Amino acid sequence: MADVVLGYDTVEKYMVKGPHFGAIVGRNANRIAGGCFTLNGKEYRLELNNGPNNLHSGPDYYEFRMWDAQVSEEELKISFALQSPDGDQGYPGNGDIIVTYTLTEDDAVEINYRMICDADTVVNFTNHSYFNLAGHDSGYIGAQKAWINADFFTPSDEFSIPTGELRPVDGTPMDFREMKALGEEIDSGYEQLAMAGGYDHNWVINGYGTGIVLAAKAVDEASGRTLEVYTDLPGVQLYTANGLDGAVSGKGGAKYGPRTAFCFETQFYPNAVNTPSFPSPVLKAGEEYNHTTIYKFGAEKR
Repeated sequence: MADVVLGYDTVEKYMVKGPHFGAIVGRNANRIAGGCFTLNGKEYRLELNNGPNNLHSGPDYYEFRMWDAQVSEEELKISFALQSPDGDQGYPGNGDIIVTYTLTEDDAVEINYRMICDADTVVNFTNHSYFNLAGHDSGYIGAQKAWINADFFTPSDEFSIPTGELRPVDGTPMDFREMKALGEEIDSGYEQLAMAGGYDHNWVINGYGTGIVLAAKAVDEASGRTLEVYTDLPGVQLYTANGLDGAVSGKGGAKYGPRTAFCFETQFYPNAVNTPSFPSPVLKAGEEYNHTTIYKFGAEKR
Protein backbone atom coordinates (compact mmCIF):
# COMPACT_ATOMS: atom_id res chain seq x y z
CA MET A 1 0.00 0.00 0.00
CA ALA A 2 1.10 3.56 -0.73
CA ASP A 3 -0.33 7.01 -1.39
CA VAL A 4 0.06 7.34 -5.17
CA VAL A 5 -1.52 10.77 -5.68
CA LEU A 6 0.47 14.01 -5.36
CA GLY A 7 -1.04 16.76 -3.24
CA TYR A 8 -0.86 18.96 -0.16
CA ASP A 9 -1.50 18.54 3.55
CA THR A 10 -3.60 21.71 3.90
CA VAL A 11 -6.52 23.28 2.08
CA GLU A 12 -4.68 26.62 2.00
CA LYS A 13 -1.95 25.27 -0.26
CA TYR A 14 -4.55 24.09 -2.76
CA MET A 15 -5.90 27.66 -2.92
CA VAL A 16 -2.61 29.06 -4.23
CA LYS A 17 -2.05 29.04 -7.99
CA GLY A 18 -0.10 25.93 -8.77
CA PRO A 19 -0.11 22.74 -10.80
CA HIS A 20 -3.85 21.95 -10.31
CA PHE A 21 -3.32 18.90 -8.08
CA GLY A 22 -6.55 16.88 -8.23
CA ALA A 23 -8.53 19.77 -9.69
CA ILE A 24 -11.85 19.76 -11.50
CA VAL A 25 -10.92 21.71 -14.63
CA GLY A 26 -13.61 23.58 -16.60
CA ARG A 27 -15.42 25.03 -18.38
CA ASN A 28 -12.74 24.11 -20.89
CA ALA A 29 -9.73 21.99 -20.03
CA ASN A 30 -6.43 22.41 -21.87
CA ARG A 31 -5.65 25.23 -24.31
CA ILE A 32 -7.61 27.56 -26.56
CA ALA A 33 -5.38 29.30 -29.11
CA GLY A 34 -5.23 33.06 -28.77
CA GLY A 35 -7.70 32.85 -25.91
CA CYS A 36 -10.58 33.36 -28.34
CA PHE A 37 -13.20 31.44 -30.29
CA THR A 38 -16.26 32.19 -32.39
CA LEU A 39 -19.62 30.62 -31.60
CA ASN A 40 -22.81 31.33 -33.57
CA GLY A 41 -21.07 34.23 -35.28
CA LYS A 42 -19.97 35.96 -32.09
CA GLU A 43 -16.37 36.16 -30.90
CA TYR A 44 -15.58 35.36 -27.27
CA ARG A 45 -12.31 36.35 -25.64
CA LEU A 46 -10.71 34.64 -22.65
CA GLU A 47 -7.78 35.78 -20.55
CA LEU A 48 -4.32 34.84 -21.77
CA ASN A 49 -2.70 32.91 -18.95
CA ASN A 50 -0.38 30.61 -20.90
CA GLY A 51 1.68 32.71 -23.25
CA PRO A 52 -0.58 33.59 -26.20
CA ASN A 53 -3.21 31.05 -25.12
CA ASN A 54 -5.80 30.36 -22.48
CA LEU A 55 -5.10 27.26 -20.38
CA HIS A 56 -7.71 25.42 -18.27
CA SER A 57 -10.04 28.47 -18.44
CA GLY A 58 -7.88 30.37 -15.97
CA PRO A 59 -6.95 32.42 -14.16
CA ASP A 60 -10.38 32.23 -12.47
CA TYR A 61 -10.18 28.47 -12.06
CA TYR A 62 -13.05 26.28 -10.91
CA GLU A 63 -10.72 24.66 -8.37
CA PHE A 64 -10.77 27.90 -6.34
CA ARG A 65 -14.59 28.06 -6.19
CA MET A 66 -16.73 27.01 -3.24
CA TRP A 67 -18.84 24.11 -4.53
CA ASP A 68 -21.96 22.78 -2.81
CA ALA A 69 -21.36 19.21 -1.67
CA GLN A 70 -23.70 16.31 -0.97
CA VAL A 71 -22.47 13.02 0.47
CA SER A 72 -24.14 9.63 0.08
CA GLU A 73 -22.43 7.34 2.55
CA GLU A 74 -24.52 4.33 1.51
CA GLU A 75 -23.15 4.47 -2.02
CA LEU A 76 -19.69 5.88 -1.17
CA LYS A 77 -20.53 8.84 -3.38
CA ILE A 78 -20.02 12.60 -3.17
CA SER A 79 -21.43 15.19 -5.57
CA PHE A 80 -20.24 18.76 -6.07
CA ALA A 81 -22.53 21.38 -7.62
CA LEU A 82 -21.64 24.77 -9.07
CA GLN A 83 -23.63 27.48 -10.81
CA SER A 84 -21.61 29.19 -13.51
CA PRO A 85 -23.18 32.49 -14.63
CA ASP A 86 -23.30 33.86 -18.16
CA GLY A 87 -19.90 35.36 -18.98
CA ASP A 88 -18.09 33.31 -16.35
CA GLN A 89 -14.44 32.98 -17.46
CA GLY A 90 -15.57 34.55 -20.74
CA TYR A 91 -17.97 31.79 -21.82
CA PRO A 92 -21.63 32.32 -22.77
CA GLY A 93 -24.64 30.95 -20.90
CA ASN A 94 -25.77 30.19 -17.37
CA GLY A 95 -24.57 26.69 -16.55
CA ASP A 96 -25.58 24.22 -13.84
CA ILE A 97 -22.75 21.78 -13.13
CA ILE A 98 -22.65 18.58 -11.09
CA VAL A 99 -19.51 16.48 -10.69
CA THR A 100 -19.96 13.18 -8.87
CA TYR A 101 -17.22 10.94 -7.49
CA THR A 102 -18.12 7.33 -6.69
CA LEU A 103 -15.85 4.80 -5.00
CA THR A 104 -16.77 1.43 -6.49
CA GLU A 105 -16.42 -2.07 -5.09
CA ASP A 106 -13.70 -2.92 -7.62
CA ASP A 107 -11.25 -0.26 -6.37
CA ALA A 108 -12.12 2.43 -8.89
CA VAL A 109 -12.93 6.11 -8.61
CA GLU A 110 -15.69 6.96 -11.09
CA ILE A 111 -16.05 10.64 -12.00
CA ASN A 112 -19.20 11.78 -13.78
CA TYR A 113 -19.47 15.30 -15.19
CA ARG A 114 -22.85 16.85 -16.02
CA MET A 115 -23.75 20.32 -17.20
CA ILE A 116 -26.84 22.01 -18.65
CA CYS A 117 -26.65 25.56 -20.05
CA ASP A 118 -29.27 28.00 -21.30
CA ALA A 119 -27.12 29.03 -24.27
CA ASP A 120 -24.74 27.32 -26.65
CA THR A 121 -21.35 27.17 -24.95
CA VAL A 122 -18.04 25.33 -24.74
CA VAL A 123 -17.74 22.51 -22.18
CA ASN A 124 -14.76 20.22 -21.69
CA PHE A 125 -14.14 18.98 -18.15
CA THR A 126 -11.20 16.96 -16.92
CA ASN A 127 -9.58 15.72 -13.74
CA HIS A 128 -6.03 16.88 -13.11
CA SER A 129 -4.72 14.34 -10.61
CA TYR A 130 -0.99 13.61 -10.66
CA PHE A 131 -0.02 9.97 -10.13
CA ASN A 132 3.18 8.25 -9.08
CA LEU A 133 2.51 4.56 -8.65
CA ALA A 134 5.73 4.06 -6.70
CA GLY A 135 4.42 6.52 -4.08
CA HIS A 136 3.74 10.22 -4.28
CA ASP A 137 7.14 11.09 -2.79
CA SER A 138 9.27 8.52 -4.63
CA GLY A 139 10.69 10.81 -7.32
CA TYR A 140 11.32 10.23 -11.03
CA ILE A 141 8.65 8.19 -12.83
CA GLY A 142 10.81 7.15 -15.80
CA ALA A 143 10.78 3.43 -14.92
CA GLN A 144 6.99 3.24 -14.66
CA LYS A 145 5.33 1.92 -17.78
CA ALA A 146 2.35 3.17 -19.75
CA TRP A 147 0.01 1.88 -22.42
CA ILE A 148 -2.32 4.12 -24.43
CA ASN A 149 -5.15 2.83 -26.61
CA ALA A 150 -4.42 5.13 -29.54
CA ASP A 151 -3.12 4.80 -33.10
CA PHE A 152 -2.91 8.57 -33.55
CA PHE A 153 -1.98 11.68 -31.56
CA THR A 154 -2.42 15.39 -32.22
CA PRO A 155 0.99 17.03 -32.80
CA SER A 156 1.34 20.57 -31.46
CA ASP A 157 3.20 23.76 -32.28
CA GLU A 158 5.71 25.49 -30.02
CA PHE A 159 2.82 26.86 -27.93
CA SER A 160 1.28 23.41 -27.38
CA ILE A 161 -1.61 24.11 -29.77
CA PRO A 162 -2.51 21.16 -32.03
CA THR A 163 -1.78 21.75 -35.70
CA GLY A 164 -4.99 19.96 -36.71
CA GLU A 165 -3.13 16.90 -37.94
CA LEU A 166 -3.88 13.40 -36.66
CA ARG A 167 -0.43 11.81 -36.84
CA PRO A 168 0.12 8.04 -36.63
CA VAL A 169 2.08 7.03 -33.54
CA ASP A 170 3.73 4.24 -35.49
CA GLY A 171 7.51 4.61 -35.58
CA THR A 172 7.56 7.52 -33.11
CA PRO A 173 8.21 7.89 -29.36
CA MET A 174 4.47 8.59 -29.06
CA ASP A 175 3.66 4.92 -29.65
CA PHE A 176 2.38 3.39 -26.40
CA ARG A 177 0.36 0.59 -27.97
CA GLU A 178 2.72 -1.78 -26.18
CA MET A 179 3.68 -1.19 -22.54
CA LYS A 180 6.72 1.08 -22.47
CA ALA A 181 8.68 2.87 -19.76
CA LEU A 182 7.80 6.57 -19.62
CA GLY A 183 11.49 7.44 -19.58
CA GLU A 184 12.51 5.16 -22.45
CA GLU A 185 12.18 7.77 -25.22
CA ILE A 186 11.27 10.95 -23.37
CA ASP A 187 14.70 12.48 -24.13
CA SER A 188 14.99 11.00 -27.61
CA GLY A 189 15.19 14.41 -29.29
CA TYR A 190 11.89 13.88 -31.09
CA GLU A 191 10.71 17.39 -31.97
CA GLN A 192 7.34 17.09 -30.23
CA LEU A 193 8.97 15.99 -26.96
CA ALA A 194 11.77 18.52 -27.16
CA MET A 195 9.33 21.43 -27.55
CA ALA A 196 7.20 20.33 -24.60
CA GLY A 197 10.05 19.24 -22.34
CA GLY A 198 8.58 15.76 -22.20
CA TYR A 199 5.18 14.24 -22.80
CA ASP A 200 2.37 16.81 -22.79
CA HIS A 201 0.24 15.72 -25.72
CA ASN A 202 -3.22 14.50 -26.64
CA TRP A 203 -3.84 10.97 -27.90
CA VAL A 204 -6.82 10.03 -30.09
CA ILE A 205 -8.57 7.21 -28.19
CA ASN A 206 -9.54 4.16 -30.23
CA GLY A 207 -13.21 3.28 -29.91
CA TYR A 208 -14.53 6.78 -29.23
CA GLY A 209 -18.29 6.85 -29.70
CA THR A 210 -18.84 3.28 -28.52
CA GLY A 211 -19.29 4.09 -24.82
CA ILE A 212 -16.79 3.86 -22.00
CA VAL A 213 -13.54 2.26 -23.20
CA LEU A 214 -10.15 1.50 -21.69
CA ALA A 215 -8.05 4.48 -22.75
CA ALA A 216 -4.78 3.99 -20.89
CA LYS A 217 -2.97 1.93 -18.30
CA ALA A 218 0.13 2.45 -16.16
CA VAL A 219 2.12 0.06 -14.01
CA ASP A 220 4.91 0.27 -11.47
CA GLU A 221 6.58 -3.10 -11.82
CA ALA A 222 8.63 -2.71 -8.64
CA SER A 223 5.50 -2.63 -6.45
CA GLY A 224 3.02 -4.25 -8.84
CA ARG A 225 0.60 -1.30 -8.60
CA THR A 226 -1.52 -0.54 -11.65
CA LEU A 227 -3.83 2.22 -12.83
CA GLU A 228 -6.39 1.83 -15.61
CA VAL A 229 -8.23 4.79 -17.15
CA TYR A 230 -11.64 4.36 -18.78
CA THR A 231 -13.61 7.11 -20.48
CA ASP A 232 -16.24 7.97 -23.10
CA LEU A 233 -14.33 11.09 -24.16
CA PRO A 234 -12.33 11.25 -27.42
CA GLY A 235 -8.88 12.15 -26.11
CA VAL A 236 -6.43 11.69 -23.28
CA GLN A 237 -3.52 13.98 -22.43
CA LEU A 238 -0.43 12.27 -21.05
CA TYR A 239 1.52 14.87 -19.06
CA THR A 240 4.77 13.89 -17.37
CA ALA A 241 4.74 16.81 -14.93
CA ASN A 242 7.49 18.62 -16.83
CA GLY A 243 6.57 21.90 -15.14
CA LEU A 244 6.74 20.83 -11.50
CA ASP A 245 9.57 22.66 -9.72
CA GLY A 246 9.23 21.70 -6.06
CA ALA A 247 8.45 25.29 -5.12
CA VAL A 248 5.70 24.32 -2.67
CA SER A 249 6.12 21.40 -0.28
CA GLY A 250 3.67 18.59 -0.84
CA LYS A 251 2.32 15.94 1.50
CA GLY A 252 4.69 15.27 4.37
CA GLY A 253 7.08 17.92 3.06
CA ALA A 254 7.68 16.09 -0.22
CA LYS A 255 9.37 18.03 -3.01
CA TYR A 256 7.73 17.39 -6.35
CA GLY A 257 10.19 18.14 -9.13
CA PRO A 258 9.97 17.67 -12.90
CA ARG A 259 8.81 14.25 -14.08
CA THR A 260 7.96 12.99 -10.61
CA ALA A 261 4.39 12.16 -11.66
CA PHE A 262 2.16 11.66 -14.67
CA CYS A 263 -1.38 12.76 -15.52
CA PHE A 264 -3.96 11.06 -17.72
CA GLU A 265 -6.38 13.91 -18.50
CA THR A 266 -9.39 12.68 -20.47
CA GLN A 267 -10.82 15.39 -22.69
CA PHE A 268 -11.97 16.80 -25.96
CA TYR A 269 -8.83 17.63 -27.92
CA PRO A 270 -7.00 20.89 -27.13
CA ASN A 271 -8.30 23.89 -29.10
CA ALA A 272 -11.10 21.73 -30.48
CA VAL A 273 -13.49 24.69 -30.54
CA ASN A 274 -11.26 26.29 -33.18
CA THR A 275 -10.58 23.09 -35.14
CA PRO A 276 -13.66 21.95 -37.10
CA SER A 277 -12.15 18.54 -37.92
CA PHE A 278 -11.91 17.64 -34.20
CA PRO A 279 -14.84 16.29 -32.15
CA SER A 280 -16.73 19.37 -31.01
CA PRO A 281 -16.80 20.56 -27.39
CA VAL A 282 -19.83 22.78 -28.07
CA LEU A 283 -22.82 22.07 -25.82
CA LYS A 284 -26.15 23.15 -27.30
CA ALA A 285 -28.58 25.13 -25.15
CA GLY A 286 -30.84 22.87 -23.10
CA GLU A 287 -28.86 19.72 -23.86
CA GLU A 288 -26.82 17.86 -21.25
CA TYR A 289 -23.08 17.38 -21.17
CA ASN A 290 -22.72 13.95 -19.55
CA HIS A 291 -19.35 12.20 -19.60
CA THR A 292 -17.59 9.74 -17.33
CA THR A 293 -13.97 8.91 -16.52
CA ILE A 294 -12.90 6.03 -14.30
CA TYR A 295 -9.54 5.59 -12.56
CA LYS A 296 -9.24 1.96 -11.49
CA PHE A 297 -6.43 0.85 -9.19
CA GLY A 298 -5.04 -2.63 -8.87
CA ALA A 299 -2.01 -4.81 -8.29
CA GLU A 300 -0.19 -7.44 -10.30
CA LYS A 301 2.24 -10.10 -9.23
CA ARG A 302 5.82 -8.95 -9.30
